[in-house]
Amino acid sequence: MATAYIVDAVRTAGGKRGGRLAGVHPVDLGAAVFDAIADRNDFDTKAIDDVITGCVSQGGQQTMDVGRNAVLASKLPDSIPAVTIDRQCGSSQQAIQFAAQAVMSGTQDIVLASGIESMTRVPMGSVATLFMKEGLGHYKSERLEEKYPGIMFSQFMGAEMIVKKYGLTKDDLDAYALESHRRGKAATEAGHFKREIVGLEIDTPEGRQTHLVDEGIRFDATLEGIAGVKILQEGGSITAATSSQICDGASAALVVSEQALKDHNLTPRARIHHISVTAGDPVIMLEEPLFATERALKKAGMKIGDIDAYEVNEAFAPVPLAWLQYLGADHARLNQHGGAIALGHPLGASGTKLMATLLGVLDATGGKYGLQTMCEGGGQANVTIIERL
Repeated sequence: MATAYIVDAVRTAGGKRGGRLAGVHPVDLGAAVFDAIADRNDFDTKAIDDVITGCVSQGGQQTMDVGRNAVLASKLPDSIPAVTIDRQCGSSQQAIQFAAQAVMSGTQDIVLASGIESMTRVPMGSVATLFMKEGLGHYKSERLEEKYPGIMFSQFMGAEMIVKKYGLTKDDLDAYALESHRRGKAATEAGHFKREIVGLEIDTPEGRQTHLVDEGIRFDATLEGIAGVKILQEGGSITAATSSQICDGASAALVVSEQALKDHNLTPRARIHHISVTAGDPVIMLEEPLFATERALKKAGMKIGDIDAYEVNEAFAPVPLAWLQYLGADHARLNQHGGAIALGHPLGASGTKLMATLLGVLDATGGKYGLQTMCEGGGQANVTIIERL
């Protein structure tokens, strides 16, 4: 079977809800990262076989195949096709895996995997609630209701279930959230994000500026401040401070074959070593990365100690904490440049965003193997293992 390589991966700096990227149409967010891939890599972009774009809230400004619209708005040739996919929070990680599968099968040589999500302009859940308000029905069918009676699938409730199942405390969650901000701050100040972040020109009250810093990082975060945030549910442990931040952003990764490396004189940053996706309990929902990682390592013939860096999406603080506990993983290797609690979680854009960061972590630390996993709606999880070259 052919090998798939990652040549480049980029992302916008995250924008808070109603923040610095609120004035940018999601199509233009996508066009910006597509342009960056074209500008940073010296090859004929007409050779791109396909663009696969992850997007969760496919409505309003993010409908009508938002990935294709981003191609049309970018400097890429109009001849490049695009498709938009939804595997919930893992949408653009799945885009990477679909791109890898296309390359490994020999059917395509250059595929651009990407993700787009403006959570300001297309709020989370709006594509369901707006239809319901118009009397156009609910996603839960009669047969689904029969199987899961009275259950409203909730990531928040799943996160609280994980807290209890793995014996975590509010103090554990607060301390983890503080660490995310401190690591994001340290990575920013050390310049570790410079290679992965695409600057966006935006209008601000102070005039035209280039957006280069993740807006969600609290550079002055304290444990006291985080601990003082109100609990979201009586009797629970999770607060807004220990949850991922609502975020606007886009990201992209260039996945190619060995033949494309030769034909276009491209230099790979990593080899895709393993890809898989699994599903489990849709009620506790966010636990699946634990089992998906275990299976992925077994299938790849590896142990957790073989992995030098892990990116486990911080949808809620208990997810990476339970993941560490279950796998006996090294906390020091987890989300070393901060995670979604500090940097933001732009839903469908987070998969390729995490890949850009994972590559940066491996470069900064000299690590060889990196693993990325993401909890997803419906109790699903993707796992991607890469080897830095």
